[in-house]
Amino acid sequence: MRRFDDILAIAAEQKGSFGAVLEDIPVPKTPEELAAIPDDRWLSTMAFGIFPAGMSWKVVERKWPDIEEAFHGFDVARVAGMSEAWFDELIADTRIIRSPPKVRAIRDNAVMIQQVAGEYGSFGKMIADWPSDDFAGLLQWIKANGARLGGATGAYVIRRMGKDGFVPTQDVVKRLVAEGVIDKAPSSKKAWAAVQDAFNAWAKESGRSLTEISRVLAQSVD
Repeated sequence: MRRFDDILAIAAEQKGSFGAVLEDIPVPKTPEELAAIPDDRWLSTMAFGIFPAGMSWKVVERKWPDIEEAFHGFDVARVAGMSEAWFDELIADTRIIRSPPKVRAIRDNAVMIQQVAGEYGSFGKMIADWPSDDFAGLLQWIKANGARLGGATGAYVIRRMGKDGFVPTQDVVKRLVAEGVIDKAPSSKKAWAAVQDAFNAWAKESGRSLTEISRVLAQSVD
């Protein structure tokens, strides 16, 4: 596979300059900052990732203050203990996206967060402690243990909260395929391991974060 600087040069040619490629790339939070994020914010961000599926992000953004209110600020214990009566009320509540599968997924993710917090002290502490050189393992974990957090959704949630990592978007996958790392979107443990090895190699070579590398890869394809 190409050296990272070569891929960065391709992206710069696509976007017009190195600055255009590298501007606005978020700086990952420190482990201490991640661990300090309250559990309700993790659940809120998961919900924000789940609700837009199949619809416009702008619709969800406009409704978000009302959604936060309808879910009582995404209080984890309250959502995890959601009664059937409250579930039915939410499905009839015009303030939210009235999708029963999505509301159930948010409840199930509240249960997951509660269980993790019981073991680690907080959900953020578990995420903070997960090594970045096994970010692929974290994506597989959240897909297996969470609800509707597979594909790029779980990766976007984790990045939005500030964990250093990559998002397997279509463009990132295209670049990985072009570099001979994988031959299609990763699904097997072997493929995910190959993706992680490639990102680790580029990180060691360039000194850049996984987040930066991911964004550059995404911008290096037509």
